[in-house]
Amino acid sequence: MCSVVRPAVPDTINIKPMNILDLGKIDAPVLVFGGPYSNRQATEALLHQAKVLNIPPERIICTGDVVAYCAAPTETTRLVRDAGLHVVQGNCEISFGDNADDCGCGFEEGSTCDRLSAQWFDYARRQLSPEAAHWMKTLPGQIHFEMANRKLAVVHGTPAAVNRFVFPSTPLADKLDEIVSNECDGVICGHSGLPFTQNIDGRLWHNAGVIGLPANDGTPRTWFSLLTPEESSLRIEHLPLSYDFKAASNDMTRAGLPEEYARTLTTGLWDNCDILPATEAGQQGIPLAFEPGFWRHIQQAAE
Repeated sequence: MCSVVRPAVPDTINIKPMNILDLGKIDAPVLVFGGPYSNRQATEALLHQAKVLNIPPERIICTGDVVAYCAAPTETTRLVRDAGLHVVQGNCEISFGDNADDCGCGFEEGSTCDRLSAQWFDYARRQLSPEAAHWMKTLPGQIHFEMANRKLAVVHGTPAAVNRFVFPSTPLADKLDEIVSNECDGVICGHSGLPFTQNIDGRLWHNAGVIGLPANDGTPRTWFSLLTPEESSLRIEHLPLSYDFKAASNDMTRAGLPEEYARTLTTGLWDNCDILPATEAGQQGIPLAFEPGFWRHIQQAAE
């Protein structure tokens, strides 16, 4: 259960990406997922779902943090790289690429998340090869593409700060400022661990969720999304991912990683709510449900 609620936003790393990958115009479905988090079993399941949905690698985008909490950093990195899909540089990629002392996650100093992250970060850093760290260092800070006449920007946290946590309750004005400042019609992000979509004055804010940890809703499933162009609209589907979470949890226990996170894989509940605003913390254990058509049609942005 949530042991701590800190509504204050932790310090952020303000980074304007020097490397932007532009995929151009895309007229077919795009699969988006975040945070594999060193979870080999979830990553394998995601790649299988991509094949089931007939989505080729060039239309799959990861919002970053390939390596984090779980037990298989090397294997997960290899799976993602071998798949040939696109990856945005998250705070973990920046930290591993720079051989930093911590994950740069934006956790409040002294919090439970801060303490536990030191354990998994040290474990992952010892596992990763210099070549894998170099790959992370070369990833783009943003990925741009056009779909249904909208310019979309894929980032990790926000366009202005790679490790800024953004939640449904984050003021809409803050999100709109980020979108407008980035000169796009919509932002697709990760980092916060919770899937959601919001239409803000005709602009889009979309978080596909992460696949490496559950969404604090009391179920072990994780989440990804599918974006499909339809004439002048954009259909957005939040899709659940089932995988062998028991095996992933057991792997964490055998590796000596924090039991709090190993337990989260099976219970679907975060051990603490350090990063969550009060609204989201109060929704812990409530299973997420995205009805067919919910948030699907994003209206044409105002001229």
